[in-house]
Amino acid sequence: MDQKFEIIETAAQPVLSVRKTTSVAQLPQELGAAYHSIITYLGELGQQPADAAFACYYNMDMENLDVEMGFPVAAAVPEQGQIKASEIPAGKKATALYAGPYQEMGPTYEALTQWIKDNGHQPTGVVYELYYNSPMEVPESELLTKIVFLLK
Repeated sequence: MDQKFEIIETAAQPVLSVRKTTSVAQLPQELGAAYHSIITYLGELGQQPADAAFACYYNMDMENLDVEMGFPVAAAVPEQGQIKASEIPAGKKATALYAGPYQEMGPTYEALTQWIKDNGHQPTGVVYELYYNSPMEVPESELLTKIVFLLK
């Protein structure tokens, strides 16, 4: 596996998001519904996302995933219903760019986790995935996902 891992430090990034607890089996439907509602709301505000769609995983319980789904925005905007104003926190992060089907990301997660440990860092347990394209746009083999581990 030819992977490029790196440590980055970022400022806080404002986002609009929906946070839910769901099973991994229901995740595609939840992601689609959340992204659609946020894009619709941004359109009403006359705004566009500032970066790629993301999912933030606060645990890895496949039956009860605590997941936040949304888009980065240029500046904080008002909340509406289940759409909340939040942020991707500032700080150190370990990243990897993954190309391929979502269900085959496991080895990249494992390799990045080991790389973090080998380089003396500690993950917080919170992981973001940024989705640069979707299965509706490209074949699964061409899906691009940035995996981002928040570090202590």
